[in-house]
Amino acid sequence: MKELTSAERVLRVLRRQEPDRVPHFEWIIDRKVRNALCPGSNMEEFTVRMGLDAILVSPDYRKEPIAPNRVRNEWGAILEYGEEEYGMPVGGPIKTLEDLNRYQPPDPHAPGRFASLERIVRRYKGHLAIGVHLNDVFSIPRNLMGFQSLLEAFACEPELITGLVEISVKTNIELAREAARIGADFVVTGDDYASTEAPFVSPAMFRELLWPGLKRVVAGFKDAGLIHIKHSDGNIRPLLDMILDSGIDALDPIDPLAGLDIGEMKQKYGHRIALKGNVDCAHTLTSGTERQVVDETREVLRKAAAGGGLIVSSSNSIHSGVKPGNYLAMWNTIRMYGRYPIRLDGWEGSGAQVSY
Repeated sequence: MKELTSAERVLRVLRRQEPDRVPHFEWIIDRKVRNALCPGSNMEEFTVRMGLDAILVSPDYRKEPIAPNRVRNEWGAILEYGEEEYGMPVGGPIKTLEDLNRYQPPDPHAPGRFASLERIVRRYKGHLAIGVHLNDVFSIPRNLMGFQSLLEAFACEPELITGLVEISVKTNIELAREAARIGADFVVTGDDYASTEAPFVSPAMFRELLWPGLKRVVAGFKDAGLIHIKHSDGNIRPLLDMILDSGIDALDPIDPLAGLDIGEMKQKYGHRIALKGNVDCAHTLTSGTERQVVDETREVLRKAAAGGGLIVSSSNSIHSGVKPGNYLAMWNTIRMYGRYPIRLDGWEGSGAQVSY
């Protein structure tokens, strides 16, 4: 096969087709790792200089500083910044149904909402795959209420949950339409549904209060012409049938800490969805040796690369604790061993060589 552009490569994989080689990109690569490998680079510069296959953009929301290391965004959520580049939600504007009835979400069509995406499309459309970070049904309700209050509302105030989900669904469908009009290729929603042990809510509650909204928002993404990658950490097995039946195109990150095996997922569901993941960023990329990173990355390729439909990446993100050399070892291994046709002979043991 001729050499594809990164855009062609990623889109072929997301359609469960075989590309020229396995693509790679990450949702987040922390500044500590970026600066070690490409000093002074922001995420865009790092993506280009390292030859990653996709570039990711979020809607542009205003942020108002309210305290040291804290900002309030246009949604009214309070974000706290620590060691990592991204903020963690620590407070929100909605506590009651009365708060919900008074609440107005940010205008998805506000001037400048996608100024960053417009610039990225002008520079990279057709060369890099362009993805936009949006949400589906959990993160916005969590940010607006706070995590603990939200979980209590599942049991005590289901009407409040359905109202919050409705805001998220409507707003994100409109955001997706605007992103597609500008030129995005795919959407990723990063709403986590589970801890390492279990989903945050029971499958019955998920089916009643979240799944109808998930189906609607995924259909809205598709109606806009966008491919959808669904991210969720944790043990999502009890919810997996509902997640797949919502119509997603790809699933990330197949969390190994939660016991999810990418080979099993490929065998059972590779005819329905593409897969992204799942080199362990909690242990292997953080405290393992480069040899261990190479072996684990090759194992992911061995299990799930055949026939296409695989993006190899970390099992969540390249956070501040990842060793820069380990990230580079993973990326080099993908480039070295991920070219199609994938050769699996002689690849069973640690340190085994692949013959092309």
